[in-house]
Amino acid sequence: MENNVIKLLQQMEREFIAAARDSEKFVEGNNSAGTRVRKCMQNIKNLAQRVRIEVQEQKHAIAA
Repeated sequence: MENNVIKLLQQMEREFIAAARDSEKFVEGNNSAGTRVRKCMQNIKNLAQRVRIEVQEQKHAIAA
């Protein structure tokens, strides 16, 4: 069974790769790609918060 933290980190990795691709397009002048980069970064931020919560919950479950 795969841990939720790992799944969330893999989602973050996919978002980061997409942001990196779109950032190259943005630098070349594609403004729509800039919007997609911002969206990916917001998704990464939200996923990071979910990772923090999941780690904390697992930590407390082990301690209990």
